[in-house]
Amino acid sequence: MQYLFSEKIEQYLDAGYGACWLKQEAIAAAIARLLQKFDGDWYRLFAWCIMPNHIHVVFQPLTKPLHQIVQTWKRVSAQKANKLLRRSGTFWQPEYFDHLIRDEEKFEHAVEYVWKNPDAAGFREWKWRWKV
Repeated sequence: MQYLFSEKIEQYLDAGYGACWLKQEAIAAAIARLLQKFDGDWYRLFAWCIMPNHIHVVFQPLTKPLHQIVQTWKRVSAQKANKLLRRSGTFWQPEYFDHLIRDEEKFEHAVEYVWKNPDAAGFREWKWRWKV
């Protein structure tokens, strides 16, 4: 049941519903820099994709727990985005959705899913993605 719910949420997000502030070049660039900032220190990055209204990241925590990494991403990126948008208030939803990757097959699937997400959503030549 949880899987079907998360699949519906992904379809909703990929359809471009909600505020799509991440489509703005300056905001997407700031988030891309932030994701890369702690790579090799707090975590190891394998793939990321910044969609217009959400992000996907495949990473392995190294020295900080998952919740602290995500909280830092959200706090710092919200401050930067709100400043660029000349607004205040909530930027991200409070929760996040994570998957535990248990084997090589699931890892490869996660990386490819993140990489192909813009294509599946109809965004051609999307530049806000990266993978090892």
